[in-house]
Amino acid sequence: MNEIQLLRTQLARERANAGAVANACASALERVSSPLAAGSPLGEFQQASVDYLVCVLAWFEERDQRLTDLARAWPEAPVRRALEDALALPGRSRETLGKLEAACAHTTAAARADSAAGDGAQRRWQEFAQYFNRVWSARRDALDALLAANRRPGDWRAVCGIDADSILEERRRYGQVCARLPPGTTLAAPPLSGA
Repeated sequence: MNEIQLLRTQLARERANAGAVANACASALERVSSPLAAGSPLGEFQQASVDYLVCVLAWFEERDQRLTDLARAWPEAPVRRALEDALALPGRSRETLGKLEAACAHTTAAARADSAAGDGAQRRWQEFAQYFNRVWSARRDALDALLAANRRPGDWRAVCGIDADSILEERRRYGQVCARLPPGTTLAAPPLSGA
């Protein structure tokens, strides 16, 4: 496996794991009928999930910024325009983090209030998961398709920012989510594709 394949595999793994975490958290919180208590197993799962998602989405946002910088310097005008168009699509990680923040805020409010607030929290988590699965993932698919044609390892290194430490950090955070997985909830990640 060459360096580009290794980087693509890690990116695909992060995407798959983030999708599994987002969906598992939304699914677990959908079944909650009472306010979420701090320190409860479900509360700890939610916190580990949020910590994981914030970290990985921040990495993707940083990658997009590096890709923006790279696109500006791209010598081929059609490729540069295609990258700029894909980068301009809705679904930036920053927007996705905003949806996650809204879901967390409603969950916190639900913990202090009644079941009506809990219904709002469940709806916000579903909105976050749907946005992640549809909008964020569609944007990532478009960017991944454009990057797939790039055969310059230096560009991949510069954009991805993946090293041994980040790989270990991603695995550690994902392991924390797995360790706090509530009964009846699964982390079903789709098979790695494009790697």
